[in-house]
Amino acid sequence: MTQGGSEILGASVPIYARLVGEYRQEIVIGALCPGDRIDSITEIQRRHGVSRETAKRVLSTLARDGYIIQRPGKGSFVADLRPTKKIWGVVLPFYSVQYEDLLLRLRRHAALAGCELHHFYDDNDWQQEVRLVQMMLEERYQGVVVVPTLDESRTWDFYSSQSPQDTPVVLLDHTMSYHDFSFVIQSYDLGVVRALNYLIERSPGRIGFVQNSGWLGRNMVLELMHETFRMVLASKEREGTRVFLNSGWGVRTTELQEHGVTGLFCCDDVTAIQVIGRLKEQGLDIPRQMNVVSYGNTELARFFTPAITSVDPNNEEMADQLAGLLRARAAGGGRSHIPVQHVVQPQLVVRQT
Repeated sequence: MTQGGSEILGASVPIYARLVGEYRQEIVIGALCPGDRIDSITEIQRRHGVSRETAKRVLSTLARDGYIIQRPGKGSFVADLRPTKKIWGVVLPFYSVQYEDLLLRLRRHAALAGCELHHFYDDNDWQQEVRLVQMMLEERYQGVVVVPTLDESRTWDFYSSQSPQDTPVVLLDHTMSYHDFSFVIQSYDLGVVRALNYLIERSPGRIGFVQNSGWLGRNMVLELMHETFRMVLASKEREGTRVFLNSGWGVRTTELQEHGVTGLFCCDDVTAIQVIGRLKEQGLDIPRQMNVVSYGNTELARFFTPAITSVDPNNEEMADQLAGLLRARAAGGGRSHIPVQHVVQPQLVVRQT
């Protein structure tokens, strides 16, 4: 015998297996409810008089079989044994035509997996992001996809507390903070670099950056684009040639000519259409007098006249990778927790602007 006389040599059923069965029975009959904290290693040792290794094996077996969720630094909790809902949830910080395009592609993948796709906007508010994700976890969505808000440091505690046995949360688009998470991101900096190299090659004058005034609050996408914009022009010894415009609505040919602007980079296709429409209305010839490049390559860029030169973020590849991650987790019963991280490379599509 060992501590308390519980481990008996020669017993037909190993003590760890007997304890696993006891805890499992309490969970199944509802004596322990989803979210309840169960005994720690030390508590199992004390209550049942077993060794530390036996107590660890009890918890690891319950976790492996999906009865409990182990949260680092917080303890072990009873898992929710209800079946997951056939829903993929998506949380976005704001509306954009690029995200709309991505949602369309994700919806097709969800349908092929027999799932619905529900999407929500958090208005670039990290607290609302957490509330929405928590709601989806509690509702037992099969998978959750999140485009994080700007201040990722505020959500770190929440995401780091999630267990591999939880509904999988896949981070999307522009995050690099959560190295223990699966994520699919696009290399915004590379896309901006390719757009600016094209503009610099064709524009003898200054280069303007036109942002979308409808994007709410501080915005990581815009900040990444701004930073890359400055770095590229500085590296080309054209740092003094940059001009920033708050939106496409108020673009004036006279002001652009006064500042010697001959190339414009627009943060999305909608802004590019606003800019091109207003410049054409004011008699400016595009691309003879002004080169325009946008970011997004949505249908707006392809079907507008003139067709817009645009950075393609490869949303199809992003959707493929996301869907593959979610399907793999669902097939594995949510137990596979090796983080998979994929970076999508944007490409410049040259058209008429």
